[in-house]
Amino acid sequence: MKKILSRRHVLVVMADMTMSLIAWSIAYLVRFNFELPSDYYQGMLLAVPVVVVIQTSVFWFFGIHSAFWRFLGIVDLRNLIFSTGLSTSLISLILFFLERGAYVPRTVLVLYALIFAGLACGVRLAYRYTKERGRFVLQREVKEPVLVLGAGVAGEKLIRQLEGSSTWYVAGLLDDDAAKLGGYIHGVKVLGDLEQLDEIAKSYGIRQIIMALPSVNHKIRQRVAVICESAGLQVLTVPAIDDLVAGASSVGDVRELELDDLLGRNPVHLDTKGIQDYIEAKTVMVTGAGGSIGSELCRQLARFSPKLLIFYEMSEYALYLIETEFQDKYPAIAFRSVIGDVKSKSRVSETLHKYKPQIILHAAAYKHVPLMETGNVREAFNNNVYGTLNVARLAEEASVDDFILISTDKAVNPSNVMGATKRLAEMVCESLQQNNSGNTRFIITRFGNVIGSTGSVIPRFREQIKLGGPVTVTHPEIQRYFMSISEAAQLVLQASIVTDSGTIFVLDMGSPIKIADVATDLIRLSGKTEKEIKIVYTGLRPGEKMTEELLAEGEKLIGTEHPKLKVALSRIVDTNLISDLELWVGDLENADENAIKNKLKTRVPDYRLND
Repeated sequence: MKKILSRRHVLVVMADMTMSLIAWSIAYLVRFNFELPSDYYQGMLLAVPVVVVIQTSVFWFFGIHSAFWRFLGIVDLRNLIFSTGLSTSLISLILFFLERGAYVPRTVLVLYALIFAGLACGVRLAYRYTKERGRFVLQREVKEPVLVLGAGVAGEKLIRQLEGSSTWYVAGLLDDDAAKLGGYIHGVKVLGDLEQLDEIAKSYGIRQIIMALPSVNHKIRQRVAVICESAGLQVLTVPAIDDLVAGASSVGDVRELELDDLLGRNPVHLDTKGIQDYIEAKTVMVTGAGGSIGSELCRQLARFSPKLLIFYEMSEYALYLIETEFQDKYPAIAFRSVIGDVKSKSRVSETLHKYKPQIILHAAAYKHVPLMETGNVREAFNNNVYGTLNVARLAEEASVDDFILISTDKAVNPSNVMGATKRLAEMVCESLQQNNSGNTRFIITRFGNVIGSTGSVIPRFREQIKLGGPVTVTHPEIQRYFMSISEAAQLVLQASIVTDSGTIFVLDMGSPIKIADVATDLIRLSGKTEKEIKIVYTGLRPGEKMTEELLAEGEKLIGTEHPKLKVALSRIVDTNLISDLELWVGDLENADENAIKNKLKTRVPDYRLND
């Protein structure tokens, strides 16, 4: 009843009825060259009630009166034109049966449909233009002008989404494609290319630019960052293409340019169908599910419709965070939260038998190099080695299809306890694969530093910058491989469906990057300079290498069907490794740190204990 009596609906209906009468009259006048015979004049009047009632009824039935004129779009115009055609056909039919058709020439009906559709569309477009024009003028007074880089699909969507923004209005577009120069998208002009940015920004009073290039490579992002920095502009960007495709973000979710946008990582192209077939309708368990890698694996898994996700995590708070995130963002995904330690045989066994996962992603590990080097060696050995052995053996006993170990480049020729324990964890999986009597497939994925992961250098740098510096770097020449959390998680899933022989998958890490350059980029992205935030070199820490490696001596690297995945053909592992480790469990509690390190050296010959 409110809908029927609303003032807006009444006005719209009256406007359409008036336009219907005008169109009907003009159709007759045009048909008879503005000299309407008296008998046809009578027929015109007799048909008016039929025309108005049918036209109004059809428009009401198809919701034409409910469409807001201010937001008129292509779909609304299409529906209006279709409804006009249908109503004209019904008018013709009814007039024929009422024997009034003799006074209505067929040409009049055609002219009526054309004139009425033109009037109805024109009035609505004029209304929208008037409103948009007034809003555009208001925007210039109360909103911040912004330039959008990229006159493509993402740029078009961004302009539409920013129409309702209370912060910005799009003053213009920039694009390096000369064919687009001078063109318009939703009334916004392509003003020039990136080289003209400084000049255009000054003439329009621009302080911010939004990069609407979600799939562009890192070199262009770096170029944009340098040009904008020299012009004194803040760079914003739309989410990455993978987040847009996954539905995790929309083009309108504008954010500041971040370090992983500049670190030389191009978009990952996944075999989404293959991963979908692999994950869909299966129960998947993730250990360390509350950690930075584990939680991202859970998010990526959610894209592929698993039957059930098992979050296995020792930290109550971390488990709470991933649980609430999934409740809010992924309500359609079924999951169970399990507090448990990977070293607990009873808890792991109980979880496997209760939920019967087909796939286990083992991300639980202690990974902070200096913390594990002194004072916590036993815990590193326990968690990284025995925790892996415990979950892997129980997975084999429970006939889990795939066990996937998340390893690290620090496991290659390790010079620290963390790396040595992770290499021994790899060897545990290699040994189980060699002696596999069941159906479980053991897979190892090895990659370098993940941008923003807990305990990594980048969050530490950000905190130091926030406090005003200095930023501490161990050595001016120290280098590391970097990749984003989402890229690492995606490539782990990609590795799980590759059928090449071998058990260790090495993720393409690109070229190593100087940590000092990372610190410089972070200072610049924070809007500061090196004069404001100093970089201080503190010296290498115990167990720290100048450059990490991805391949050990004796491992042969071969390609796979995916360009960002390589296979390191694993070396033969001592058949007594598992039994030796199981025998040593009892002695571990009484062993001092030197004894544990010597044990690591015995089992991991590549471990450079005295480095």
